[in-house]
Amino acid sequence: MKASELHHAKNPDLIASLIAIKRAAKLARQTAIQTNTAIVVIKNGELCKISAEELKQQALDNWVH
Repeated sequence: MKASELHHAKNPDLIASLIAIKRAAKLARQTAIQTNTAIVVIKNGELCKISAEELKQQALDNWVH
């Protein structure tokens, strides 16, 4: 099921799952910054390592915009 289709789900837990995943990703990024470690994500089907410095810059960019 695609994220855009979640609002049609019959299970309320499934509907809330996208919010929970986004909240977990945000917490993982914050923890990586605090511990100066990288995270690994999948972008366009490929593994991508994002350093704590990159995460700090992304957070700053998001805060400014």
